[in-house]
Amino acid sequence: MAQSAFDSHHPPAPDLINQCVHCGFCLPACPTYVLWGEEMDSPRGRIYLMKMASEGGTALTPGVVDHFDKCLGCVSCMTACPSGVDYGKLIEATRAQVERHHPRTSEEQAQRKMIFSLFPNVGKLRTMRPLLQFYQRSGLQSLVRGTGILKLFPKYMGTMEALLPKLGDHHEVAAMTPAQGAKRARVGVMLGCVQREFLSEINAATVRVLSAEGCEVVAPKEQGCCGALLIHAGEETPALQHAKKMIDVFEQANVDIIITNAGGCGSNVREYGHQLRDDPQYAERAKKFSAKCRDITEFLAELGPRAKRHPLNARVAYHDSCHLQHAQKVRLQPRQLLSSIPGAQVLEIPEAPLCCGSAGIYNMVQPETAQTLGDRKAEWIAPLKADVVATGNPGCLIQLQQALERKGERTRVVHTVQVLDASIHNTKL
Repeated sequence: MAQSAFDSHHPPAPDLINQCVHCGFCLPACPTYVLWGEEMDSPRGRIYLMKMASEGGTALTPGVVDHFDKCLGCVSCMTACPSGVDYGKLIEATRAQVERHHPRTSEEQAQRKMIFSLFPNVGKLRTMRPLLQFYQRSGLQSLVRGTGILKLFPKYMGTMEALLPKLGDHHEVAAMTPAQGAKRARVGVMLGCVQREFLSEINAATVRVLSAEGCEVVAPKEQGCCGALLIHAGEETPALQHAKKMIDVFEQANVDIIITNAGGCGSNVREYGHQLRDDPQYAERAKKFSAKCRDITEFLAELGPRAKRHPLNARVAYHDSCHLQHAQKVRLQPRQLLSSIPGAQVLEIPEAPLCCGSAGIYNMVQPETAQTLGDRKAEWIAPLKADVVATGNPGCLIQLQQALERKGERTRVVHTVQVLDASIHNTKL
């Protein structure tokens, strides 16, 4: 029997691979298949490659790995699949095998090292923030982009610079915020990494809304990265270290519910039980942690409104984060919350199930494909003449804002909770 290309540590599960009946329902749901029409760049095709590699029919060659790398991991295929194939677990397991057994080029190694040493590290992001803010506000950014000097550096550095969001004032949330009125729940809030430092207004709005709805809000300062960027890219060991620390921190917080406000992070922490299934010290604790996790819109819909909504006369186009709608199955709740605001008109964006191209680190490691998908979304959004676009993931927010700006559109992209915050506190959106 031919030797498998995978080692024995959590290879893609054969039962999940064999669950795929190759029906093709996933094809129109897959962004890369929609773009190129290539079978091996569809979920069905990638599962076939996984099966071949597991049975020794192919090695993890650069060509095979390229098909896995081009997958956004958006798991739109899981919503479309009539057989219920858990493609998310398959691609994560495969990517972990790839990172252990496929030698990356020196440029790929340098880029991945930069990404994974920076973005999951809140301390480094905090140190960089004032420097990047000066870079933007001083006019240096315009000068750098105008001269084209970034072309002298590795391509990935220009890609990462182009994705830098506009940095406003930093909003630090308190470790504990009391409930307004009678307390309905004690909740913890995951602050994230990039969002915590570069889009901190989202966390501030999250805490204000929860407090206004009668929640005592705990935001532990010790928390770090949840591990989402790492686990989705095959970096299993450091991802699990982050997961364990997150569990430790929130066990001490003694909360009823753990609130997430980033689609990718939220889907990741719900999988802690699976990720830590072999760890005797954390397996059961991870399951309990995951059972407490709720997206902010999911929790608010369950809780029911108590704070008064003030009119907000705005056309709001809602964009579904892939990991929110496909992995967490949270789709109706954001729309219901937005529709409950007096004067708000909620607009649907065509091709809602299709990814915008952000997808964790995808827009940094596959920038051309990511930009094509982002521009495709902007083409659908522009005719809606929305006042704002609302979404539930910081990566989507940055991706869509830049795609709209490339198209010459001035529509702002905000987090869904920021729209609710503006209505509850009667402030300008």
